[in-house]
Amino acid sequence: MTSTSAHVTVSADGFMAGPAQTLEDPLGRGGEELHHWMFSDDRTEVDVRWRDDISRPRDAYVMGRNMYGPVRGPWESWDGEWRGWWGDDPPYHAPVFVLTHHEHEPIEMAGGTTFHFVTDGFDAALARARAVGDGDVLVAGGASTVRQALAAGELDELWLEIAPVVLGSGERIFDGTITPGLEIVAAEHSPLATHVRYRIRR
Repeated sequence: MTSTSAHVTVSADGFMAGPAQTLEDPLGRGGEELHHWMFSDDRTEVDVRWRDDISRPRDAYVMGRNMYGPVRGPWESWDGEWRGWWGDDPPYHAPVFVLTHHEHEPIEMAGGTTFHFVTDGFDAALARARAVGDGDVLVAGGASTVRQALAAGELDELWLEIAPVVLGSGERIFDGTITPGLEIVAAEHSPLATHVRYRIRR
């Protein structure tokens, strides 16, 4: 079934992790604390269930270049070949379309993941992702890419985790977009996060 969804975790004051990631801090300043509900040993049954639902396999993924890695500018400016944050076997196991301003040949990884680099914008990346399989696509982040999906009216669902931490700065998910009609489909909470799944009315 064709479906386009996005998943983001935000702080209590509405920020995603920021500023930008580094090799030493891949989730960005405050990002590790923000995603405690997903990765920590003390996550609850609620957190595990939502993580597993969000992590179900998709036919394809769309992500921004910052989500793919810390490389900025032309790829040739990087000392060595960057192949993503996830090691040799990324968790996607499907085509991933990475938004970038700089051309790059596709990178095939173990487990069925291939990173494709798209230089002609979000709409083109989404169209290519939807053409794969049954068109079940996850817009995997970061903030700018999810904002583009919202602004284009292309999301069917938004999964939003609100962590009880305050970042004070960073990128906001709804900045510069018209907030779509959000209909709550499911919501639960744990001490680590409030989990909400919205259907987006068009």
